Amino acid sequence: MTRFEVTAADLWATGISPGTHPVEYLRTWLTERGAITAAQLGQAEDGARVWIGGAVTHRQRPATAGGITFFNLEDETGMANVLVSPGLFHRSRKVLLATNALLIRGIAQVTEGTCTVVADQVRPLDLQGLASKSRDFR
Repeated sequence: MTRFEVTAADLWATGISPGTHPVEYLRTWLTERGAITAAQLGQAEDGARVWIGGAVTHRQRPATAGGITFFNLEDETGMANVLVSPGLFHRSRKVLLATNALLIRGIAQVTEGTCTVVADQVRPLDLQGLASKSRDFR
């Protein structure tokens, strides 16, 4: 089997892929569009506009967050935290809830080792069925 097929089989059978992360197959495409990795987000300048893409691992909307929804995106280098405002969530609800991987543009908030992207644009990212389901709020 090809690396892609092995990754797909691992994800289908176990929900994880110990060999290759699904986003790795899109890295060239993402880089050509200016997207950085989760690891590079830590070196981004605070306030910089960035693109980041990855598989959605979590969606959370705490009752105390005033309608803000938090997403975790995972790529082959790690995790990225994404904050989605109520307005953007309303405008992009279908993509945000129905897609297992996202390409997000936003403003990097980088302070004291913590990195968050405050999203201002979202697009679905096609992992060809390679991303597993996220753990979402109810």
